[in-house]
Amino acid sequence: MRIPILAALAALLVLPFFAEPGAAQPILSQPLGAPSGEPSGAPLGELSPQPDSGIRIEWEVKNRFRLFRREADFQRHVRAARAGSILAAEHQLESAVGGRGWAQAILPYLCLNAAGALLETCERDGERESYLAPKNHLIAVRLAGPVPAGSTCNWSFDDGTIPPKQVNGACSDLVIQRVAYGKPTIAAVGITRSDNSVETISAEIQVRDLLIAGMGDSVAAGEGNPDKPIALADEGFCFQRFGGPARGEYFRPSRAGYEGDKSCELNPVGPPGGASGDWASKSALWMSPACHRSLYGYQLRTALALAIENRQLAVTFIPLACSGATIPAGILDSQGASDCPVTGRCSGTVPSQLSQLQDALSRARKQIPDRKLDLILLTVGANDIKFSGLVADVIITAGVERVLFKQGGLITSVQEAQTLLDRNLPQNFARLRAALKPLIGGDLSKVVYTSYGHPAMAGDEPCPGGRDGLDVHPSFNANGAALKQVTDFVMDRFLPKLVALARCERGVLCNNMESDRMTFVATHQDTFTQHGFCVHANDDPEFDRDCFSVEGKSFDSDPVSAATSPMVCSRRPSEFRPYASRARWIRTANDSYFTAMTFPRGLPSTMQPSNIHDATWGALSAVYGGAFHPSAEGHAVMADAALPAARDVLGLKAPPDVVTQPLPPLATTPAQ
Repeated sequence: MRIPILAALAALLVLPFFAEPGAAQPILSQPLGAPSGEPSGAPLGELSPQPDSGIRIEWEVKNRFRLFRREADFQRHVRAARAGSILAAEHQLESAVGGRGWAQAILPYLCLNAAGALLETCERDGERESYLAPKNHLIAVRLAGPVPAGSTCNWSFDDGTIPPKQVNGACSDLVIQRVAYGKPTIAAVGITRSDNSVETISAEIQVRDLLIAGMGDSVAAGEGNPDKPIALADEGFCFQRFGGPARGEYFRPSRAGYEGDKSCELNPVGPPGGASGDWASKSALWMSPACHRSLYGYQLRTALALAIENRQLAVTFIPLACSGATIPAGILDSQGASDCPVTGRCSGTVPSQLSQLQDALSRARKQIPDRKLDLILLTVGANDIKFSGLVADVIITAGVERVLFKQGGLITSVQEAQTLLDRNLPQNFARLRAALKPLIGGDLSKVVYTSYGHPAMAGDEPCPGGRDGLDVHPSFNANGAALKQVTDFVMDRFLPKLVALARCERGVLCNNMESDRMTFVATHQDTFTQHGFCVHANDDPEFDRDCFSVEGKSFDSDPVSAATSPMVCSRRPSEFRPYASRARWIRTANDSYFTAMTFPRGLPSTMQPSNIHDATWGALSAVYGGAFHPSAEGHAVMADAALPAARDVLGLKAPPDVVTQPLPPLATTPAQ
């Protein structure tokens, strides 16, 4: 590589003591090996090649996943990535914390506020930065190769600013510097050996900062996997049945630390946080409470993996996906909020993902006019056909609950979903394509659409039905025939339709077939069929094997004894490990309750619970926090599928094979 003569001369000015006058070495991209002072014979401004001594400059970006405030958090994921895949890394991370969830230690240290919105300015490792428009990046530089023992180095970092930055020290030292965004920096180093001979080498450093947005629905957001899961009490909490007297009451584990009324006797009025005392303060925590957005979500894990495996770039991730989003209400327009933050203002609505992304790009371009969006990760469409209503139709048995849920619009038939699939979804997808295209430079191949994994398959057949994983609520019992009908609809019609819509295939008309096609990912779907919500294995967690009954007899039905000990098994509910490895990659209703136990907020007013013992809350607490959504393992598998497609779009190469190494034990105190 030819270095501009002015840059070479500027770097030489900082090396006068390395050699006698006239003996300074010219700066090349490769180290010199010619004798000191030997004339090159090259004309001014041109540098003659020299033999290669094998010494080279290596550099990498520090804390290059910019959503993380702390380098220590990023490095823990770097070490876990040595396991070879995102799924293997997930297993290592959870093994280190006993399945309790690695994300809760990182949650307070993100460039987000309590509501999950990006901070305008974020303090990262002691430096205040504009998140969307960084002025510089922190890098680490070192010499590699046969560096002479005991040699000293004089470094110069020249980005056109006079004078260049200088660092002196032992050649074995790691040099930490900040380099300017968007322009090259020439790193030059003079190496003085013990015999006072001097060698000078240089390299060009320029950080590529990828701007990546994550958009879509609950599967895109990470629903079912709160960053800090609920802490379970070992005693029971009373729920009422619809239209039932005292004999309709039943007990399930309570939230740990809740000191309010756990029985149904007083029936306090008002939602949690009011007459219910400190119930709300004991809730699960999310990266974004309103959207149930999580660090475990596949989109974040994909963006993080790109940062981990590419040492000379940074990733600025914009998380936007929101539980409950459809294309019209969620992406293109505002939607209702799923939940509220533990403290602070609770907004009932969430701005559209499109407007949030447009605002983020506008703010970034005020400081960096040519800042562009490099990639969009997208999963959406299930809510547009009311997939959650299909689930409710399968699992809620005949009775008062089914009647009321039907009246509330929370139950959908296959015929209704088919109508939405045929009429609404194609129109919505066309609107989505038109809205995203200008934001991504007119090329929708930069939108990586990752499809859904089927939640109810056990190999080649659908799950058989019954109460397995569903007995947390008395009215749940999957109808086998209905489950088969929904499975056929999903496999034969819904999933193929998504391919056609994203890829402009099978009769789907697009304005420009080349620029309107999204990059479609579905390589994980075959694997998911082996890990549906009904799949079990001998190495599942002991709590699951001992306490979650396949026959649906997990909970004590006697309201007297259940008030103090709600489980039939001899284990305590607090022994449940929400992020332990399991054969199922789909959250069951039992998992949802034991992991999130969410009081529903984003519902029509007619369906809102009147108090924390209300029958609506009892039913929805079992599903509203992520039942029939991928677990953290499922999201890791989705990220492993999305990652190669993201690399291809961005023009990045896959890293070389890695050697699996165990992750060291988690420190007892947060790393500073």
